[in-house]
Amino acid sequence: MSDRDWPWPVGAATGIGSLPGTDVAEAQRIVLGELTALPHLPELPARGPGADLIGRTAGLLVELPVELYAARWRVAPRPGKDLRRARDLMERDLDQLAEQAEEYAGTIKIQAGGPLTLAASLELPIGGRMLRDPGAVRDLAGSLAEGLRGHVEAVARRMPRATVLLQLDEPSLPTVLAGRVPTESGLGTYRAMESETARALLRGVIEAAGVPTVVHCCASDVPLELIRSTGAVAVALDLSRVTELDPLGEALDAGLGLLAGAAPTSPPPVGQPTPGGQSTSGGRPATAPSAGGAPTSAQVADRVRGLWDRLGFPRAQLAEQVVVTPACGLAGATPAYARAVLAACRDAGRRLAEV
Repeated sequence: MSDRDWPWPVGAATGIGSLPGTDVAEAQRIVLGELTALPHLPELPARGPGADLIGRTAGLLVELPVELYAARWRVAPRPGKDLRRARDLMERDLDQLAEQAEEYAGTIKIQAGGPLTLAASLELPIGGRMLRDPGAVRDLAGSLAEGLRGHVEAVARRMPRATVLLQLDEPSLPTVLAGRVPTESGLGTYRAMESETARALLRGVIEAAGVPTVVHCCASDVPLELIRSTGAVAVALDLSRVTELDPLGEALDAGLGLLAGAAPTSPPPVGQPTPGGQSTSGGRPATAPSAGGAPTSAQVADRVRGLWDRLGFPRAQLAEQVVVTPACGLAGATPAYARAVLAACRDAGRRLAEV
């Protein structure tokens, strides 16, 4: 495992992105209060179109306007109200961030959809996903690269003492590579994208952004070697979906950081065990769940530590190379549960740093 300087402090924790609710000021207060070592710019998809992953990212595209059509985002002939709404929401979020965190001097994480997920989601004006047209996909990646560069600069202007960490959300990456993205009819799928093409598209976006970048994928078949070869500093994944340890161990040993999704995005049903193994009913658990049924920091830390031990890496490296996170976004959680999970991740990171 190579020695390196990581773009986060030892024992850090952060969120994946989304939170429940529609009040961005309150969401940012929660993030800045609970995730003091590595806060992120919260996303609130409950605000509607333009606050969702695809619409929010599409609002950053340069010279590639989009619009909503039949509840789906597609390329538009000219900018319109849907694009203005997406951009207004982002501008409001950044202004609120400047108001609350202008003097913040650590690392701030921002999130956007990646080029492969956008290509699998955005539609062409004539119909069909952009994924069907290799030229359109290249244009999309170039537009996203330019837009993200400007977005990073906009955050840096508002937070001059902070450093920016970018997260590219790529939930569709495995399905794009495997040729499993369905066509509109549902009767077929789009042709699989070559790994080299996907790697080049991701690398181009990461290089253009100009800041350390994490690639997030919550699927069970995350292409770890591809992600590592794009220049990404880390991968963010859901630990419950890790089925093979060898590829993860090889990627980490080669110098990839890990944002370890160790806390579930919703509490287990009553009577089911919590992530630490205790039941949520019947007798007193050895470690009581925290508010809203969230796991305790000890349970989250044990889960991360257990994976690290199975990989066979020295514990002294754990708190440097790994950031503790929820398994994925928390938009579907209750406000109480979301806040408790963020606090549990924060305290779990501190526990891991005590080794």
